[in-house]
Amino acid sequence: MNKPNRKLDALNYHSKGRPGKIQVVPTKPTNSQRDLTMAYSPGVAEPCLKIAENVDDVYKYTAKGNLVAVISNGTAVLGLGNIGPEASKPVMEGKGLLFKIYADIDVFDLELNAKSVDEFVNIVKALEPTFGGVNLEDISAPTCFEIERRLKAEMNIPVMHDDQHGTAIISGAALMNACELQDKKLSEIKMVVNGAGAAAVSCSKMYLSLGVKVENLVMFDINGVLDKNRTDLDDIRMQFATNRTDVKTLSDAMKGADVFIGLSAGNVVSPDMLRSMAPNPIVFAMANPNPEIDYETGSATRDDLIMATGRSDFPNQVNNVLGFPFIFRGALDVRATAINEEMKIAAAYAIAELTKKPVPEAVNTAYNAKNLKFGKDYIIPKPMDQRLLTEVSIAVAKAAVESGVARKVITDWDAYAEELQGRIGKDNRLLRNIAVSAKQNPKRVVFAEADNYKILRAAQIVKDEGIATPILLGNADKINQIIEETELELGDVAIIDPRADNVPQIDDYAKYLYQKRQRRGVTMHEARKLLITDRNYYGACMVQFGEADALISGLTKNYVNVIKPALQIIGTEKGVNRVAGMYLMVTPKGPVFFGDTTVNVDPTVQELVDITVLIERSVRQFNISPRVALLSYSNFGSNDGPIPEGTREAVKILHEKYPDMIVDGEMQANFAINSELLKDNFPFSTLNGTPANTLIFPNLESGNIAYKLLQELGGAEAVGPILLGLKKSVHVLQLGSSVREIVNMVTIAVLDAQQKAGNN
Repeated sequence: MNKPNRKLDALNYHSKGRPGKIQVVPTKPTNSQRDLTMAYSPGVAEPCLKIAENVDDVYKYTAKGNLVAVISNGTAVLGLGNIGPEASKPVMEGKGLLFKIYADIDVFDLELNAKSVDEFVNIVKALEPTFGGVNLEDISAPTCFEIERRLKAEMNIPVMHDDQHGTAIISGAALMNACELQDKKLSEIKMVVNGAGAAAVSCSKMYLSLGVKVENLVMFDINGVLDKNRTDLDDIRMQFATNRTDVKTLSDAMKGADVFIGLSAGNVVSPDMLRSMAPNPIVFAMANPNPEIDYETGSATRDDLIMATGRSDFPNQVNNVLGFPFIFRGALDVRATAINEEMKIAAAYAIAELTKKPVPEAVNTAYNAKNLKFGKDYIIPKPMDQRLLTEVSIAVAKAAVESGVARKVITDWDAYAEELQGRIGKDNRLLRNIAVSAKQNPKRVVFAEADNYKILRAAQIVKDEGIATPILLGNADKINQIIEETELELGDVAIIDPRADNVPQIDDYAKYLYQKRQRRGVTMHEARKLLITDRNYYGACMVQFGEADALISGLTKNYVNVIKPALQIIGTEKGVNRVAGMYLMVTPKGPVFFGDTTVNVDPTVQELVDITVLIERSVRQFNISPRVALLSYSNFGSNDGPIPEGTREAVKILHEKYPDMIVDGEMQANFAINSELLKDNFPFSTLNGTPANTLIFPNLESGNIAYKLLQELGGAEAVGPILLGLKKSVHVLQLGSSVREIVNMVTIAVLDAQQKAGNN
């Protein structure tokens, strides 16, 4: 951040447009005079009276239960020191932003012109009716210790000084995992702590709670080692004073030490000090922006080292954002009266355990990593891992309940997990339900383009998650090379190369394809050649012969080149006249299904009817009641032309032949998804009540444009294309699909295979 352009970027970021980083956004309608009278006078009197009768109703009728105060007096701001409350405000706003984006917690930042303990405590105590919790920030030591102690004792809501406990919790999780990897026991390690400020003291207390012995810990401050002969130590630091007489300097302490914890200043640890440590050392150099020893130097000095820093440009960043949003989330959701030691320890264990689970591909992508997994360069999760919200919040909430500080007891933890997941954007409940269904009966999925990292990474994920059993088609040498280079764990997965000698069942496949296509100019020789040169033919035969349950292809192939072999070998379902393509669009307002977006270019009236029937039936398979709108640029005859007239005729046929189907049109898209607009203008519509969730486009062009615009401009997640109408499960990827999109399609393919197996 020392470069002039970086400084200007930072200043522009905070000043351009609306100054600052956070704002208050209304959560209730404010469009009419009635809305305003409900929001303020006279309507507001009713919840006021309810709260006056029962003060706990403040959580029911106001935002208190989701509101945290981030409070500082600006006496110890980041690495900037005592710069005053006004200068601390950008930091506090930033903290509020992190609370919101990571845990959906609202924040008011409060910068207090109060330096004495009494003044600070009295101000914050008076604010208790407003907030569900208090996050103390950037307050200098030793004042911060007494402020937190008194507020925790005198307030009945959660209070936490994150500078102390956040670092303690995250580094505690990292320490447990590092010791496991280095085969060291917490109760036996010799630890050196350089720094004796608020963070160092809190971290050391956490380590003792996790099993470190105080007699094995040596702490240093700016004046040297903390020993029993020091007369300048307060009671808090005296508990870490050592009886050892052989330690005078940091160099002395480092000899034979297992762990170094740095919460001090940059470049105070030399390579020689590092070399003097015990075998398989652990170094957490957490001074910012310059660690006590920089990562490159440490890694070059000891190849048996596990190292963490506070920096994001190196592995193992000890970042408080892994903790505080989720700790407060869990505490708020059970209306805890405090954040106690049990809750902090539960958070540390939850973070440590999450590190050992397979890493979502979205996290790999965010950090430009191939395959993050538990090891010396990955001892704590990355901040972008959305699972932190559920794993840590639930652990904290459970600890609050079990330790007796929860005023609201959660009994259905699965429902609570669903509630938490609903807070994190586009990961809609429907996708989670589909994944759960897939895991209940995993299917064999053959990947026709397996000599591609994205495909292999997706195969690893669905294997690890228990969604599917992958079968890999492609050049075996190339596949194995990619697996080895990216350290994927697919050694027990079947790899089939159709070009190799003695390929399983190729003679049976060739005979079958020849019989199906002999009257279309395909000879026996050509049938065999197709199977060898085009893996889509081989994969489709595997599915047809029951050697696999589903086929995934299309990442590098044209859509038609995948559909054609599937139609020739597998064919359509009984009673289905054509296949169609459908997208599941995951939007903030819920799932919406788009069709046909990929197959039928310019359908006739009857084809439009067939497509609608096929898509409506498919939507039901997602346990959703379809409400179908056939779209046009016209509303119920307001315009003439081939498209509105054809759409109008298709709706007429659908009403006559399928009277139980909830379908209407022709209509414009805004009327289809805005139920109030539809009701006000066309009260006769069969769709009145709730918006349409299934949109049928008059041609492929309009459908394809619509889903891509919604995906790019509207921020919707597109899952698809979902191929409908085939006898067996075959699904085609978009060219260049992301790993996440491939995993979603595999999950859909497994669900489709389950349903098709159940129908046979």
